[in-house]
Amino acid sequence: MATSIEEVISKTEMVEIDPKSGVLSKTQTPKEAKRVDNTDGKTENQSESCENGMKFAEEPMKNERVENKKEANGEEEKIDVLVKDEDNKEEVAVEVEPKTGVSFPVKMEDGKQLYCVGLRKKSILGMGIKIYGFGIYADTEKLKDVLRSKIGKAPLKPTKELYQAVIDGDFGMTVRLIIVYSGLTMSMVTKSFDEGLGAAIKKLTGGRKNEELTNKVMGEASDDIKLTAGSVIEISKLPGYVLQTKVRGEVVSKVGSELLCRAYIYMYLGDDAFDKDAKEKFGMSMLSLF
Repeated sequence: MATSIEEVISKTEMVEIDPKSGVLSKTQTPKEAKRVDNTDGKTENQSESCENGMKFAEEPMKNERVENKKEANGEEEKIDVLVKDEDNKEEVAVEVEPKTGVSFPVKMEDGKQLYCVGLRKKSILGMGIKIYGFGIYADTEKLKDVLRSKIGKAPLKPTKELYQAVIDGDFGMTVRLIIVYSGLTMSMVTKSFDEGLGAAIKKLTGGRKNEELTNKVMGEASDDIKLTAGSVIEISKLPGYVLQTKVRGEVVSKVGSELLCRAYIYMYLGDDAFDKDAKEKFGMSMLSLF
């Protein structure tokens, strides 16, 4: 029988780590990244923090790390920054999810842009347990096309029609999940996804279930895989309404289904979104595209 989150919580503690270094740490807030001058070993501040929680760090070329700490709201976060060669500097921006401390690059390798970060929690015995931080990415140009064709003129604030255009749209999106709760297994994650997707499908179809479809999302991922804190899952809506799932960089499923693609995005941008603050931020970001 699959292990439940309720059974694990009595045996493990929720931990949060730096996703780059894999080091366990307390919930903390980021400090400006520092650059190491490779010629004389001096350290100099190079990062800048933006109002939206974004920070800039130099992209790694060498395995050199600088640990930084910053006090905020009575808590502290340790950031482990890889520093690259002086001769090959390139700034890489990341945005930190404030409730978990995990960071997300503002641009993926395939060009998708980050539109919001958020937190997935699960209530157990009245306690809100942090399961994973997430970042939602989208193909900006295709998103613009969808908004212009479906909405036309920019509304004064995010509307249900605006979110629905994204949920229904046939363009590239990715939700990157970074696990922050230790001791999870694939069977537990699969069960959670089945519940969330099942509820979203019922919302979109007027109450009809489709368990066969929801069971396909985790595909060939073994139930015995242990997802330690810092493990990454990426679920992407590909053009042509294909939902692709990667677990720790390995593709475990590709399912062609418009309903499944819509239901997955609905979990994050629909009426019962996992993180309403993240949904609101995604909506405000869309307004700037008109």
